[in-house]
Amino acid sequence: MASKADTINLESLIYWRSAPRSGAALGAGLALLVALACCSVVSVLAYSSLLLLTAAVAFRIYKNVLQAVQKTNEGHPFKWLLEQDISVPAERAQSLAAAATAHLNAALSELRRLFLVEDLVDSLKFGVLLWCLTYVGACFNGMTLIILGWIALFSLPKAYEMNKTQVDANLELARAKINEISAKVRAAVPLGRRSESEKDK
Repeated sequence: MASKADTINLESLIYWRSAPRSGAALGAGLALLVALACCSVVSVLAYSSLLLLTAAVAFRIYKNVLQAVQKTNEGHPFKWLLEQDISVPAERAQSLAAAATAHLNAALSELRRLFLVEDLVDSLKFGVLLWCLTYVGACFNGMTLIILGWIALFSLPKAYEMNKTQVDANLELARAKINEISAKVRAAVPLGRRSESEKDK
């Protein structure tokens, strides 16, 4: 599971608690995704790493020259970074693996239920969703959807926070309408009624 500090940091980013940090995260992620859309993953990794290494070497040389001119001995400019512990604790790795396994098992179980038509209405809803996704796939490729998702991550939560009352009211209306339609379909389809009775047993 993610720690409380990680959750707070992510929440502060997507809700724009600190505009400079959120803007930097949005811009950096967007630049990376656009680069991945234009070039291969290997090229993006290689160029990014080369840029980072060049900046580090240039800064190290600059600090060494500055220390030689000023005749000071401040030591390695990245000493504070070199001394930080960046190892992943075994407990954290195990908790992340356990959480990922739980999510994977839940997803596999749900997909089996939908594809094997355990509940006819739920499988029909899933079919409608897949049919809609064929149109989405015809208009956008995967990387474009990821870019749009990244932008939505930094815009939708804040928009929801600012218009929570109206959005909740509209969502409740939509949910009631969907439940009403689902109930009518279940009443009209005998297989759906049988599935419900089997679940009750």
